[in-house]
Amino acid sequence: MDDEATELRRILAEELLYPVFQPIIDFRVRAILGYEALIRGPEGSALHRPDQLFAAAHRAGFALELEHACREASLRAFAGQRLPGRLFLNATPGCLLDPQMMNGHTRELLNELGIAPNRIVIELTENQQITDMPGIQEALLHYRGRGFQIAIDDLGEGFANLRMWSELRPEFVKIDKHFVHGIADDRIKYHFVRAMQDLAEICNASLVAEGIERPEDFACIRDMGIACGQGYFIAHPEVYPARQLAPGVVAALAQQRLSLSPMAASAGKMPTARNLLRPIEPVPFDATNATVIERFEADPELDVLPVVQDGQPLGMINRHSMIDRFARPFRKELFGRKSCDLFMDHAPLVVDQNATIQELALMLSMAPKHYLFDGFIVTGEGQYLGVGSSHDLMATITEMQISAARYANPLTQLPGNVPINEHIDRMLTAGSDFVAAYIDIDNFKPYNDTFGYRRGDDVIQSLGRLICEAAEERLDFVGHIGGDDFFVVFQSSDWELRCWQLVRSFAEAMDAQLSPEVRARGGYMAENRRGEIAFHPLPTLSIGAVKAVRGEYESHREVAAAASAAKKQAKKKAKSADSETLLGGSLFIERRRPGSIEAMRQVLRTIN
Repeated sequence: MDDEATELRRILAEELLYPVFQPIIDFRVRAILGYEALIRGPEGSALHRPDQLFAAAHRAGFALELEHACREASLRAFAGQRLPGRLFLNATPGCLLDPQMMNGHTRELLNELGIAPNRIVIELTENQQITDMPGIQEALLHYRGRGFQIAIDDLGEGFANLRMWSELRPEFVKIDKHFVHGIADDRIKYHFVRAMQDLAEICNASLVAEGIERPEDFACIRDMGIACGQGYFIAHPEVYPARQLAPGVVAALAQQRLSLSPMAASAGKMPTARNLLRPIEPVPFDATNATVIERFEADPELDVLPVVQDGQPLGMINRHSMIDRFARPFRKELFGRKSCDLFMDHAPLVVDQNATIQELALMLSMAPKHYLFDGFIVTGEGQYLGVGSSHDLMATITEMQISAARYANPLTQLPGNVPINEHIDRMLTAGSDFVAAYIDIDNFKPYNDTFGYRRGDDVIQSLGRLICEAAEERLDFVGHIGGDDFFVVFQSSDWELRCWQLVRSFAEAMDAQLSPEVRARGGYMAENRRGEIAFHPLPTLSIGAVKAVRGEYESHREVAAAASAAKKQAKKKAKSADSETLLGGSLFIERRRPGSIEAMRQVLRTIN
């Protein structure tokens, strides 16, 4: 124990600690958000590993001294390498309450190193119990007031950090790697993380998925819409970390994915950051403040100036902020010849040219307010291309919303015919196998005429919700053709079971809306189309399903025609091996015979 304490004193006295930095990717903009600093003891020392280092410090009573030393070493290395983006610094709750942390030393160090406080994220770890929550809240209010942001680590590892989330309202929340590793193959983990995502949206926090090690998990996290990710698949912690994403990560980000959200149904045509960029000539890092002022004075329309070195964006200078500072007495004389990095934002919003408008909007909505005025820098493969403005982004989103409203069904807000057709065509182009299911309500018109259109609308809306619940949100596309007709493009392997679950759910929903007498009779007496009083059976579902194997269909027209034919067979409740009936509905699965697809194409050509 004495040897351990002696070694620890030597490490602290000789400043032998060094950090490694692990990149954190922002999925929304396909770029590095920042780096987490992870401390190491000297090579060859028994205290090289962080777990051994901190355990020894705790036993020797040097925990706070070690944390302060780690913080300073990380900040100096981060500044020394001029790493872009944010720096995530680990801190225990007890350290936040230490007077040395709040006495201004950190602020002085940041000023010395030229690091803006808004680039620092204080990452609270749960390795010690919080006994003074009001004190922690007050301390965080102090740090936030100076520009720092807050993150909590390892969400899901214990109940304490759930309480921390609800009471501290951090800007970032890190998901414990247990829930991330294997998420692509584990439905339980997927739904746990989905629940965390719902909470994050309510709390206006960005989730960071830790421990991404497999490409399948990377793709799953990306497609779920999780904001950020970290792990060995993206990059290992390094003393000198990469400033750009590795080619394998770039390729994984660029992989074709078939979006299932109504807004993104035409993802192939969705505008990206490249559509918004303006090719503003940047200023170099060593440009003087006087040069920047001259650029602004020469061009009244210029609101921001990007700062770029060797093609890589380093910062952004806001026109109004710059001119306001130089309007004060003697500022031009004092700072005119100094480097422009003195007044630039060192953590601008940098996005890849392929980032979608949706991703940009989400990023800006959760970012500090000054980004709305400054806009964002657009890059291609890490190289500066231009600048985009929030005004142009909002105009594009408004136009997209108007366009989307034209294609969405007004009753259910589900995608209509155009998005359905586009999605099927994208599935065919991608060569993906899928099942097309045409869903129709039997005996709906007499029900609607008898009980009124409001009750009829309720049935249609209820069916829309039931279909969305039955579908796998990660894989299956749900559309509303119109009236009581719906269309589902299934990619989930258990699609047939989901269809039967839908049939049962719809029958139960109808039962809940009808009187016991009507349910007992299995129908009701009402006028038919000829004006005669007749018995009408209760509404049920007919589902016609068609398996679309790669290369079998050429267009959405062929798929729709085949699904429509299958739906008609389901309505007939054909007594064959391919048709099954159940109280409350029927399902017909069409298995095509050789030559039938070509015959259908001949019919379509004749019609067209």
